[in-house]
Amino acid sequence: MNVEPSKRLAHFQTGIFAALDAKKDALIKEGKKVYNLSVGTPDFPVFPHIQEALINAAKNPDNFHYALKDLPQMIDAVVQYYQKRFGVTLSADEITSVNGSQEGIAHIGMALCNEGDVVLLPNPGYPVFEVGAYFGYAEQYFYDLKEENDFLPNFDEIPEDIARRAKYIMVSYPYNPVCAVAPRRFYEELIAFAKKYNIIIVHDNAYSDIIYDGVYGGSFLEFPEAKELGVELFSLSKSFNLTGARVSFLIGNKNVIDAVKLLRSQYDFGMFIPTQYAAIAALTGPLDGVKEQCRKYQERRDALYNGLRAIGWDVRKSEGTMFAWAKIPPYFHSSQEFCMELMEKTGVICTPGDAFGSMGEGYVRFALVLPVETIRELINVIDKSGIIKQ
Repeated sequence: MNVEPSKRLAHFQTGIFAALDAKKDALIKEGKKVYNLSVGTPDFPVFPHIQEALINAAKNPDNFHYALKDLPQMIDAVVQYYQKRFGVTLSADEITSVNGSQEGIAHIGMALCNEGDVVLLPNPGYPVFEVGAYFGYAEQYFYDLKEENDFLPNFDEIPEDIARRAKYIMVSYPYNPVCAVAPRRFYEELIAFAKKYNIIIVHDNAYSDIIYDGVYGGSFLEFPEAKELGVELFSLSKSFNLTGARVSFLIGNKNVIDAVKLLRSQYDFGMFIPTQYAAIAALTGPLDGVKEQCRKYQERRDALYNGLRAIGWDVRKSEGTMFAWAKIPPYFHSSQEFCMELMEKTGVICTPGDAFGSMGEGYVRFALVLPVETIRELINVIDKSGIIKQ
């Protein structure tokens, strides 16, 4: 039987990720050691009190039924957490769960957009940002993030006719992949821009707990008028090592929340109840482990940054996220060429920057998912390979 997939799926290609994965498997079959820094999955264990909450909830047979809606206890836990952590006051109707921020972002365009709308997207940008706009049948306008501007947008560069048609703008700080943190003035400029053109703000806040050098990791919703202008996606994946559990929340403007709830009611029966109890434990439990984990990520950041600079690679110091963002050596023609040669010569796997858009070309992203000793080992391997000193 000849099955023709949707024409819209032709927009998506596995591309470099499939090539990297195939090359990794080939190297392993050859018996070579591989240092996989391409995927941002925390290698730290889930905190015991969260694991115990899920296990205990799973012992109750009633918790295997359809959830249908968020547990009031979980929504209340989000309210308490945002008040304690960010000083933000929320009501229950300003919160809904989503099955991971990635899913929430992928569907938000479907909930908000009509044909003819424009969505403002960062370049470089996390790929799912584009997916949400694409499935909402919106036109995509990419605003550039340049290193000379600290990877912050210049709102004056967005044409006025585009801004007037824009339905929402996607922003995310601390920002994966470029590892930049935004100052307060950025959010003030963002809010002024959104108010001027009646644009919804969608802020992906996955890394507020992984931020370095004593900088404060906050929330977009801390700013006056933020809830009137937009929403924030808050994830438990990276802070609490719950990537596989897919627990995130969309928080803020009630009208946006209601639209997403209505969309999700058509295809979803609610988050698995034991997972909701795990989320409650994470949000209401001690945060000492989260802070200690951030300290360990900073040790890894420092080991990679200092080590690569010591062997002649002038990389940018990551300000936040569990990643590092580095320019490729000048004698390589593309990020993909460099990644493939680096893997072949050293077994070190990173992600080419053009996987995040045209403005990512010339860079690579490293995930800080290996211990300090292993990072020092792989830096030594890179140094001995000569790939940086050609």
